[in-house]
Amino acid sequence: METLKTRTIIAPSILAADFGNLANDIIMLNNSEADWIHCDIMDGLFVPNISFGIPVVQAVRRLTKKPLDVHLMIVDPDRYLEKFRDAGADILTVQYEACTHLNRTVGEIRNLGMKAGVAINPHTPVILLKNILPVVDMVLIMSVNPGFGGQSFITDSYGKIEELRKMVKEGGYDIIIEVDGGVNSENARQLEKSGANALVAGNFVFNSPDPMATIKNLKG
Repeated sequence: METLKTRTIIAPSILAADFGNLANDIIMLNNSEADWIHCDIMDGLFVPNISFGIPVVQAVRRLTKKPLDVHLMIVDPDRYLEKFRDAGADILTVQYEACTHLNRTVGEIRNLGMKAGVAINPHTPVILLKNILPVVDMVLIMSVNPGFGGQSFITDSYGKIEELRKMVKEGGYDIIIEVDGGVNSENARQLEKSGANALVAGNFVFNSPDPMATIKNLKG
């Protein structure tokens, strides 16, 4: 997984795709400038919504060679790490707030051959990640409260991204900073300036008149 890219990594979230025509949407993403395909897994417990699970990830894996960026918004994610690896996840992100033994969880993700990410909710301070940064590949800053697509961007996220980027730089870590929630063409460049180098966008991509052009625009 490249971290030093001249252009921002774009990871469209299929949570906003048309599940009646999911194959067509994946083919569109294959032909687009999207770098990754983002899969939001929700269990109705950690977040107040249920999305999809392992069978959908398996189906997407069969349709694309692009990396699958899987975000587990679930309780007790350790039960499913190997199953999502087998389903085709390349990057597996767990929630800081859902992991009692985060270091062990991150280590197991890496032992299973995936890149390991840790996500934090809007209320969680980035300083709490200080001791996990040496062993993660990516940090995902949630810029909305997780659970539903189409929410408005929380502007305090800029400061969190800047603080995290400073921590990463000072530690000399090779870590991708990803942002998910309310990402659009109006805030994409500011997110990059703040220190993000991977952007997740769902409704903004799939509800646009021309999703491929929207992805290209987000790339900058």
